[in-house]
Amino acid sequence: MILSHLKTNLFKVAIALFFSTISSFGQDNNVIISIQDTDQAPIINKNIYGHFAEHLGRCIYDGIYVGDTSKIPNIAGVRKDIISALKALEIPNLRWPGGCFADTYHWKDGIGPKEDRPTIVNKWWGGVTEDNSFGTHDFLNLCEVLETEPYLSGNVGSGTVQELADWVQYTNFGGISPMSDLRKENGRIEPWKVKYWGIGNEAWGCGGHMTAEYYANEYRKYATFLADWENTGGLVRIASGANNDDYHWTETLMKNIPHHMLGGIALHHYATVQWSNKGDAVDYNEEQYFKTMRSALWMEELVTEHAAIMDKYDPDHRVDMVVDEWGGWYDVQEGTNPGFLYQQNTMRDAMIAGATLNIFNNHADRVKMANLAQTVNVLQAVILTKGEKLILTPTYYVMKMYAVHQDAKLLLLDFESPKYTYNGESLPAISASASKDQDGTVHMSIVNIDANKDNSVTINCNDLGIKDFTATIITSDKLQDYNSFDDSDKIQIQSYKNFKFKKGEISITIPPFSVVMLEGK
Repeated sequence: MILSHLKTNLFKVAIALFFSTISSFGQDNNVIISIQDTDQAPIINKNIYGHFAEHLGRCIYDGIYVGDTSKIPNIAGVRKDIISALKALEIPNLRWPGGCFADTYHWKDGIGPKEDRPTIVNKWWGGVTEDNSFGTHDFLNLCEVLETEPYLSGNVGSGTVQELADWVQYTNFGGISPMSDLRKENGRIEPWKVKYWGIGNEAWGCGGHMTAEYYANEYRKYATFLADWENTGGLVRIASGANNDDYHWTETLMKNIPHHMLGGIALHHYATVQWSNKGDAVDYNEEQYFKTMRSALWMEELVTEHAAIMDKYDPDHRVDMVVDEWGGWYDVQEGTNPGFLYQQNTMRDAMIAGATLNIFNNHADRVKMANLAQTVNVLQAVILTKGEKLILTPTYYVMKMYAVHQDAKLLLLDFESPKYTYNGESLPAISASASKDQDGTVHMSIVNIDANKDNSVTINCNDLGIKDFTATIITSDKLQDYNSFDDSDKIQIQSYKNFKFKKGEISITIPPFSVVMLEGK
């Protein structure tokens, strides 16, 4: 560990400074940010901006998928308006079918003629019966339409090694074999070549309540039969990772699984007021908002500590950190099925999204994939539907705003944040990340989570050679504001003019609970 810390490079120092705070005594709310462009900085992997679609509530059925006989315009049963909205987000990957559902799902039940498919009871999410009409072909064909990488979660909890190995052969093998022949019988000649495979989900909980030691052995067994000696198919095998701060889990996997078999280790963390009393998604007070943001910003510590353990066993960063479930989690909307996890999406969710994505960007040396939970009608969704109607949430617009960071080089930021103080407790008010794309365009995303105060930011850009800047903003009059089916455009990305750029320096005011994107060329 001492050697690991001695080898900490420049951008990790910047990360350590990222959430540092200063005393507010005698200080105004001015933040001075310096930017450094260095060859040592990593590329922000586009897969950090991934999404997650589980068979849960109305995410798949009556959400993404309405069936090809629906009056709602669709392509092979998938809503056209959802396809258009997700294409506009440039989503790099989509995780399916779970979640907890994954360890109850048997993929062969979801192929072949739809009328011949058996039903399944979704035991984890509402106890509803599903007809398996949305299966492997439907999902992978959707990913092709979206031009996104599929990320399949395999069934370890109630499945078998053979079942998962067959799924890989069915989706990926182009030659003659029982599974590729079956795929062709079902209408698909060429394989989809699925790259990302999750080996179970939340093995510590709904995936089997396993110990870390037991799961490590199970993972080794499953991973062995998914690929050949050299993994010539190039599969990225991702282990079911820790819940929050279970550092023992990460250490056990890093220590006991050969790294050539391990493409990534997952991490799950949800921002909540309190797990046993999550509160309403819309009708919340500042105390609940503050607690939610404290939980969301905990992601910085979680990523840092899990990464330190990974560095101990993998100093060359060959194993990726994959935060494949994150977002805000509240009590379900009144009158909806408690197992469907349907919730509205306010400016609080925009703050969670902006701050969390800044954390991932700044840890781009280790975090290579992340998946917001979830895509449609569940938890911190980017899209909500009601019959034929569709709305895009504040979180959608944050993800759209931040898409410019995908596959751009991280720029290192050095600053001290002012405090957002509530009832004697404090959080860093400002979070930020910056990148430079292949065309030399610089983007900086800045979030002010303070519920009440503007924060002034001064950015020294002299070394970047920028001639001009533009800015956009996501904000609203109240924290509790949201896009409704009656007012779907209340919160959007807007042009922002409240800044000055002079002699290589930007001076900008960030309003309370706002997300700003600066673009410099």
